[in-house]
Amino acid sequence: MVAVAAEAGIRFRRHGEVLRAEGRLGREAVTLAKPQSYMNRSGTVVAGLVGELGLDLSDVIIVHDDLDLTPGRIRVKARGGHGGHNGVLSIIDALESDRFARVKIGIGRPPDGVDPADYVLAPMSPRERAVLDEAVQQAVGAVECWVGEGLMAAMNRFNVKRNPEDR
Repeated sequence: MVAVAAEAGIRFRRHGEVLRAEGRLGREAVTLAKPQSYMNRSGTVVAGLVGELGLDLSDVIIVHDDLDLTPGRIRVKARGGHGGHNGVLSIIDALESDRFARVKIGIGRPPDGVDPADYVLAPMSPRERAVLDEAVQQAVGAVECWVGEGLMAAMNRFNVKRNPEDR
């Protein structure tokens, strides 16, 4: 969300347990949010924001990492389960629904014997950082497309495999 805000030229300000940035993406008014809780406990913050802003869940998009996608791959989804992601599970539980869109950023699976939590929190190599930086820019494009042209346009444009081995 920080990259989306930077692209749109809007700034985050603290509102309780969330950093919020309000402004425009193209012609659409948006509120970007970055919960300051642990990702695995972000559901109550997201649900509070949805209630406060009176949002329909079809107007919510969550951007998150995904161990099951090849590093750097982006996938836009209309809804779905948590796929083992405890942060997404927290959001689904708090909203009592999975009816929100997601932009998933692939980070790949950890090597054998490495705990996924340790893998997600470990420092990245310069090569991994470059791949992630590119994926973040693609995710910014996916969010902008979703806001401006709709979810189906974003899915059609960004859910493409660039390599045959991509998951």
